[in-house]
Amino acid sequence: MSNTASRARSNTYTEHNKVDLVRGGKKYFDLLVKMIDDAVETIHLQVYIFNNDETGQLVANALVRAAARNVKIFILVDGYASQNLPHDFIEHIRSSGIRFRFFEPLLKSHNFYFGRRLHHKVIVTDARYCMVGGINIADRYNDMPGEDAWMDWGIFAEGEVAAELFNICEELWEKLDRGKKYSFEHIKIPDSLLNEKCHIRVRRNDWVRKYNQVSASYIEMFAKAKDQITIMSSYFLPGRVIRKRMEAASKRGVKIRLVLTGNSDVPITKRAERYIYRWIFKNNIRLYEYQKNVLHGKLSTYDDKWVTAGSYNVNFISAYASIELNLDIADDQFAVTVNKAINKIIEEDCVEILEKDYNASYGFFSRILNRVSYDVIQFVFFLFTFYFRPKRE
Repeated sequence: MSNTASRARSNTYTEHNKVDLVRGGKKYFDLLVKMIDDAVETIHLQVYIFNNDETGQLVANALVRAAARNVKIFILVDGYASQNLPHDFIEHIRSSGIRFRFFEPLLKSHNFYFGRRLHHKVIVTDARYCMVGGINIADRYNDMPGEDAWMDWGIFAEGEVAAELFNICEELWEKLDRGKKYSFEHIKIPDSLLNEKCHIRVRRNDWVRKYNQVSASYIEMFAKAKDQITIMSSYFLPGRVIRKRMEAASKRGVKIRLVLTGNSDVPITKRAERYIYRWIFKNNIRLYEYQKNVLHGKLSTYDDKWVTAGSYNVNFISAYASIELNLDIADDQFAVTVNKAINKIIEEDCVEILEKDYNASYGFFSRILNRVSYDVIQFVFFLFTFYFRPKRE
């Protein structure tokens, strides 16, 4: 399928779907393993981080079991973030009949474009079931003894959107591997789903292949919102366009809430975030920091009408470099469910950051360090998203 046709397809909402919000941790991985165990024909798994730890072994064992049932399995992991997977782990996967490959291995890449990483977190089984989110396959995303999972989300869906995701995963796999394409055009939507009405569309960002759909979804959200917007983001460093759209929405009277992490796994990024807190206060945006552990979720909603969730962070890397994938869900009932879940997290696990408290907590030298961190991050973003990027296809 051509890029033009693929883009047109992703601008359209599929209709016959069922959807569920899945919080990260044990619930997510229990469902992930069940999807693998229930698969009959195919599994596509694409993920940024796949670790050889307890959680990685849990998922790998389920995949090997599926391969023993003659399920056709395709695993694509990022060549940088998953580069430490041991050789024997990979050979065990491949020897079971699973097709496994790295996306852009660092020493074998066709071009030096470090910023373009496979940031997808998606699984599709039998072109009927799928799960998309921000959750990698590693212990820190799972509930382990004595330690809760990082705060994150998955969107589980059944229906037409899964068939579309299957085609997208297959398209990317074939482009990298030039292997056999297993077409699922013959699959018929089960009668049980014909009465289901949940509008979902797949959105992608990949600058090289001229996809900018997730960024466009955020811009659309700021333009359409009339009452309220809530953005949960793990690494929030919006560019000029997103800032202007947020400012415009706030000036129209839209109530905007930001839910960010208070404890980041990348401290320099958190300092850079805190540099723009003054801009946040200036534009009457309410700000909350998640306290329980690390917030890694990427989830936004407006007016109890619409939700977007997936791998996309609101920053330059996601907008102009990484390969990202989100689902947009235009469904009132689901949006209300998401809003209630976010409200519960705000009430139980967050603190609101007020301007007076921020001014009292961060003195002159802390603000200088925040500014330096912001400049460093912006410079790195520039290198990885503009200076070194290749020509577009």
